[in-house]
Parts: sequence; C-alpha cells; structure tokens
Amino acid sequence: MSPKQEIAPAGIAQAGEHGAMPEGEDPGGLLGSSQVFRKAMAMVARLARVEVPVLILGETGTGKELVARSLHYRGRRRDRPFVPVDCGALPETLFEGELFGHVRGAYTDARRDAAGLVAQAEGGTLFFDEIHALSLRSQAALLRFLQDFRYRPLGAAQSRSADVRIVAATNRELKQGALEGWFREDLLYRLNVANVRMPSLRERPEDIPPLVELFASRFCARYGWPGCRFDQDSLAWMLAQPWRGNVRELENFVQRCLLSCEGRVVHAEGCPAAPCTVDMASEAAPGMQPFKEARNQALAVFEAAYLRSALARSHGNVSAAAREAGKERRVFGRLLKKHGIDRAEFS
Repeated sequence: MSPKQEIAPAGIAQAGEHGAMPEGEDPGGLLGSSQVFRKAMAMVARLARVEVPVLILGETGTGKELVARSLHYRGRRRDRPFVPVDCGALPETLFEGELFGHVRGAYTDARRDAAGLVAQAEGGTLFFDEIHALSLRSQAALLRFLQDFRYRPLGAAQSRSADVRIVAATNRELKQGALEGWFREDLLYRLNVANVRMPSLRERPEDIPPLVELFASRFCARYGWPGCRFDQDSLAWMLAQPWRGNVRELENFVQRCLLSCEGRVVHAEGCPAAPCTVDMASEAAPGMQPFKEARNQALAVFEAAYLRSALARSHGNVSAAAREAGKERRVFGRLLKKHGIDRAEFS
C-alpha cells in the first residue's frame, strides 16, 4: 500500500519563504486575508522553526495536508522526504508492516526487504492524516515508536532508529475520543505537543472571493481557456452558502461551474438570479444595477456572511454570537430568520 497522494484542496499562493519547493511539489502555501486565517498561518510559521510534533485540527476540506506540507517545507527538513499516510486506508493487520517495513522471509510472500513508511521519510516528515481512524492496536504500535523513535521491521532481529518529524491531522475531537475510549490518551499527549486549528470557510467568508478568483484562473490556465470570472450575483450567492466541505468543496464547485459555462462571465449553479453569460469573443459587460438595488444586495451579502462568521466562532451558540456582535439576542435571531440561517449548521 502506498502513501496517500491527493490533489491539494486549498488555495495555493506561493512557496514558503524558507526555501524553494522541489519541482512538481505542492508548495504548501495557503491563501487568505481574514484575521482568523492569518492567526492560523502565524502559528504555522512559528511551529515550522521548531522540532516538535504538531496536531492539525479542522473540518474536512480546510487544507490540513497543505498545512503539514508548509510545516515541512518551511523547516530545516525541507530537502528531505514528506511522506503522507492515509490512516483511514491502512487496515489494522497491515499497519505495522506498512509503517515499519519487513525483511526477506518475514512471511510467505516476502521475497525481498521492503522499506516501510518510516524509513521512506528518514530525515523528513511523516504526516498521519485522519489519525483518529487508527484502531487501538495500531495506536499502541505508533505510541511505542513515538516513545524513543526506534522500530523493528517485521522479521528483523535488530531494532532501528528513525529521524523523522511527526505531524498528524484530524477532523474529530480526540479529547472526547479519549474519554469515550476510542483514542488513547497517552498517544494524544505525544501528538498534541503543539497544534494548529484550521478555520472553516464559515469563519472566514471574506476569503471566498479571492479563492474563487484563484481557482477560476488556475482551471482556465489548465484547460487553455481565456480568463473567466463569476458574475456579482454568483459571488454574493457563494458568500451566503455554508460550504460544509470548506475550501475543497468550493474548489470543486468552481471547476464544475467553469466546465458547464460557455461564456467568459460565469454564473454559479444554483444561484437564483438569472444567468448573465457572455460569448467568448465578446468583451461586453453587463449593465449596472440601480444604486438602491445594488446597495441592498451588498448589505444582504454582508449581513449573511457576518452572521455565519459569528455563529461559526460561537459554535452555534446564538447568545454568545449576539454578544460578540453587540446585538440583542432577539434582534440577532430575527436576522438569522431573515437570511434563512440555521444555527444547527454550526453546532
């Protein structure tokens, strides 16, 4: 079984400041200007300079693997391998063999020595994605390795020493897992020396327009198309969406819209406003909206984005969100109803 390989889900801006990336590698750069995103990136930059295990927290699609790559390629190990491991794809019976490798004759079909993922990552970074998916038995094997970074390939007589940095990621609450018995508390202590929490898109709606622009330009370049842009109605509509799949979902959505559009001005699928498509050869721009209509639309977009951001930070607690916004709870509740926002999305 090979290490996890996947296309990066989040917006790529540029390589880290502490060295160039190998050709063809994901630079690990992340795009965003919101305060909560900048705070997370400041923590990444700080942790890249120190050799400690890091636990990356966040919902699916927030770019946790990109953060792991950024930690690696901004640090002193950037010239050594970055090896991602998809814990959800490693069966319990194969975990130790995949992680530590085996020697010839270790079992019936072992005709030659095989290096495990630890050996492949020697001098670099071993990234355990979806660490919560490991069985308790696999967690025990990983814990033994993390205690002194020594391991023994299957069938080997001697143990070996490894020089790897450990980074792990999860979208689950591991402290709760320790209480409920499906995650080892001692392993959590080993992994969670430092952590980075990646915010959801609901917490940083102001980053959606630049991400959309980035994805659109990237896909147009990939397909050899002239530059495309989304109309204002579509951008306003996208700002009001919950994006439960976060940046990965947004990227896939932009790609799908571009593939189904025949014009240079793209209308988002599902946006209720009438499409405004422009022929590829045409540079004509749509007419301006009346001032009052444009103002009301912009205000509605701002309100919806602000409400979602406040609820995301309070994890769906309406009273806490209202206090942060400086609004009475009753008024805040009316705004939620006006925009059709369900607090249950954020709890």
